[in-house]
Amino acid sequence: MNKNLKAVLRQIGLQLFLLAVTAVVLFPILWMISIAIDPRNIDKPLTLTLIPPGASFESFRTVLFEPNLVLCSNPADSATCMTFMKLLGNSLLVSLGTALFSVILGASAAYAFSRFKFIGRQAGMLAFIALLMLPGTATVAPLYVLLSQIKIAGDPLRTTLFGLAIAYTSGTLPFAIWNLKGYFDTVPRELEEAALIDGATVTKAFFRVILPLSVPALAVTVLLGFMTGWTEFVLAWLFLEDPSKFTLAMALRSMQGQFTTPWSTFFALALVMSIPPVLLFFALQRYIVSGLTVGGVKG
Repeated sequence: MNKNLKAVLRQIGLQLFLLAVTAVVLFPILWMISIAIDPRNIDKPLTLTLIPPGASFESFRTVLFEPNLVLCSNPADSATCMTFMKLLGNSLLVSLGTALFSVILGASAAYAFSRFKFIGRQAGMLAFIALLMLPGTATVAPLYVLLSQIKIAGDPLRTTLFGLAIAYTSGTLPFAIWNLKGYFDTVPRELEEAALIDGATVTKAFFRVILPLSVPALAVTVLLGFMTGWTEFVLAWLFLEDPSKFTLAMALRSMQGQFTTPWSTFFALALVMSIPPVLLFFALQRYIVSGLTVGGVKG
């Protein structure tokens, strides 16, 4: 009986601790929601009222249905201003493109590093680690020159969304290759050898054997690539000039003024922007946990 009582008390203590951690994690989100529904659109939200006086969803209506008067091709004509749907389309193109390029290029390169022996193999993996240590802004000049040389950037100061996705992919590839290479190392070589004995080529074995067994690691790569394209705005501000190609992350950054910021609409857009990544995370959740635990421990 004494042991049972201790076990019950231990469980109660554990549950109280988890509830406290949950409250701490949810507090910033509740604060964001409270400010987003505050009709005063205050400049400096220093106090928290979970249900502010006169709470409404006007800021969400403004974000979703009114044009962004800051992001306009012609400031004198509101018809040229970007709307939420246009910004959403651009963000999805860049994010999905980054995720797709990361998976295709990362998987093929990781398979080569995992299965083949060639000169410079170890040096190449070390070089990827060095690239991971570099901040994103350190590669701005080389990326711009490269995109201009291969004619993806178009005019000198106008980069396309396709070029922006390639720029983001250059930042996600080092981790993608390391993560996928580690996961490929866990796949028994005997499975590929059996496929080769049955008449499959190396390419067919890669697509029919390795990739289906590596869905967890691929899911991690897709999520991280999507998140990079969805949230990054520094390179986008440097590469993009045409407002018709701006993304949601750039729209959110444009709301931050030098002296004042419309916090209600700012947090409303931030909350709306968080929905697609959250949905993608829940869709890939069962694969992500396995991908991180298995692919990250093999080198």
